[in-house]
Amino acid sequence: MNRTTKIASLAGAGVVAAALAGYFIAQQREPAAPGQAAVLLAAPAPTNPFWAARVAPLAGDGQDGVLDGAPAQSRFSDPFGVAVDAQGVTYVADGGDSNRIRRIDNGGLVSTFAGGREGFADGVAAAAAFHTPSALAIDRLGNLYVADTGNHAIRKITPSGSVTTLAGDGQPGDADGAGRAARFHAPVGVAVDAGGNVYVADTYNDRIRRIAPDGVVTTLAGAAQPGKADGPAATAAFDTPSAIAVGKDGALFVADTGNNAIRRLGPDGMVSTLVAPLEGERRPLLRRPTGLAITHDGYLYIAGGGGRVLQLAPGGELRALDDADRPPQSTFGADGKVHLYAPHGIAVERSGSLVVADALALRVLRLAPPTAGEAAPTIAPPRQAPRTAPMPWPVGPQDMSHEVVGLMGEVRGSYDGESRDHFHAGLDVRADIGSRVLAIMSTKVSDPFANWGFGSLSEGIAIGPLSYIHMRVGRDQSDKPFDARFQILKDPRGKPARVRVPRGTRFAVGDALGSINSMSHVHLDYYPGGSLVNPLTLPFPGVRDTIAPRLQGVALYDSTGRRLGAKKGQPVRVERLLGEVSIVADGYDQMDGNLARRRLGLYKLGYQLLRPDGSALPGFEQPLITQVYDRLPREREAVKLLYAENSGITVYGSKATRFAYAVNNTLQGGRVAPGTWKVGALAPGDYILRIYAADYAGHVALEGRDLAIKVE
Repeated sequence: MNRTTKIASLAGAGVVAAALAGYFIAQQREPAAPGQAAVLLAAPAPTNPFWAARVAPLAGDGQDGVLDGAPAQSRFSDPFGVAVDAQGVTYVADGGDSNRIRRIDNGGLVSTFAGGREGFADGVAAAAAFHTPSALAIDRLGNLYVADTGNHAIRKITPSGSVTTLAGDGQPGDADGAGRAARFHAPVGVAVDAGGNVYVADTYNDRIRRIAPDGVVTTLAGAAQPGKADGPAATAAFDTPSAIAVGKDGALFVADTGNNAIRRLGPDGMVSTLVAPLEGERRPLLRRPTGLAITHDGYLYIAGGGGRVLQLAPGGELRALDDADRPPQSTFGADGKVHLYAPHGIAVERSGSLVVADALALRVLRLAPPTAGEAAPTIAPPRQAPRTAPMPWPVGPQDMSHEVVGLMGEVRGSYDGESRDHFHAGLDVRADIGSRVLAIMSTKVSDPFANWGFGSLSEGIAIGPLSYIHMRVGRDQSDKPFDARFQILKDPRGKPARVRVPRGTRFAVGDALGSINSMSHVHLDYYPGGSLVNPLTLPFPGVRDTIAPRLQGVALYDSTGRRLGAKKGQPVRVERLLGEVSIVADGYDQMDGNLARRRLGLYKLGYQLLRPDGSALPGFEQPLITQVYDRLPREREAVKLLYAENSGITVYGSKATRFAYAVNNTLQGGRVAPGTWKVGALAPGDYILRIYAADYAGHVALEGRDLAIKVE
């Protein structure tokens, strides 16, 4: 069953249909830029509802950098906004350390169209400067409009590459006026209509603004502070609006990021909510939307949190696009939907295909219906060169060793009693309550809604390819902010209620990011190129692990889940008629400095089949490695495949965690697959099943690794 998000009661499906309807056109003559002939364009293809998309790379190799050239050799630093012109050329707003507008021609060749350094300067091509450009919009003459977030401005680029400032003076503020007399606060979203009006999602002013063709900026809606209220524009409220699209009837569609909603500002000045999650929904389909694109016939595409690309049909139904190459259960736990990493910008090509900027993946992708007979493209994880220079610790002193109290891949439970709810996604480093969490990389904030969970145990922030969790973001124990980069929002009583850290905010190594909360550790997630990678690869100075893992037991189970027993001192009896059995190894690791009760997960597991004299059977001269926790799978349910039922704990609900690994199931390169040990092909006799259990340092468990079996 396809999961849909509730249509907000105020709007209703009929209103959504009316809001999105009326976009059909037949043939279009594209106006020409000065000195060029007009181009007669074929009618855009009708949009298919809820189609299956094939995801293919358009440009970018998945590594951070700035390289022009062929698609597979090109690099981006923070691809965010995208726009496609009438000839099919794609433009990309590349933030991060790039601060450029990139161009991808019809052959896939990547070049720099404008910009080349972080700054605020008009000029032609490389003479211009941007600071964290975000959304792009393109008008009928081929002019590009850039939400220049870090410069608090809207920029215009002509087809010849000449950059001018349309509105904003480079300083944050909230003021209407003409051109540079107006002020924005880190605007992220921009759109343009057929009449040349430019619309701005003024993200951290929580307003929707318009720039008329004469350059005059006016506020259309928003209360200058985060909130959620429908109704007349003057009293309506938004929370961190990050994307905007304009319909042919003048209606504006807003990705209201902080409210997890899509809002509509009608030509009559009324704001309504089109779609929003159900109250209390744990994993909503629509979450933190940051990208919008509207088709000629009234479909709205939405990009954002969770990695999905959603389609809102004119009738009001919202669904995620299917993945043409990964139908449901093609991979264990797969839901059959397109899953990207952090899709932000989205644009519709004339063919109906989509161009999406996947910021965390550092790639620009094309989503299109598959062509019959064409093989599915392979998008391999980016190659990560081994780091040789030590990485500073996230707590001080940064150049000295600290206790590691949690590792990537460990099973974790939920508050509602499920002991195998999810994987522990990163590294836990112990620190005293109130200690400062320190940046370990020099980088910028990419996500418009970068921090979460104010005042909760799971409060954290995402900066570049890292997330820092379990701290008071940007403030000390008394909620006093560290510096102006952390904007404290207060409730009506004047008490701190929230922290904002705008997109484009830069942090250097050693900068204070927060203070440790009552969890007494900082959790660090690391996702270069999008996928979760083991943070031990960084590496940290002084990490010391001289302790071998320990195995507490090895057991076999038949297909019904029945444990195969044995009398004391006797081998486990395995009937060949069973055909296949499952192997479960109960083990854990420790590192130097851990308390005796500390339990850490393993890094690598496998098994080996030996004769009673210790010699290996053919094919088992070396252990068969089945699980490597260098990368985590994206499928949440995979935790139930890699860990047996008696694993785990509920969240913070027990003093000890049990790691019972289902060793026959595989985790390789971040992909999981079910498997069994095929005993039906073995000759009757005595054997030794030896478990291979290793930690990241390469130490292997020796005690408790062998299970004597008798195959009958």
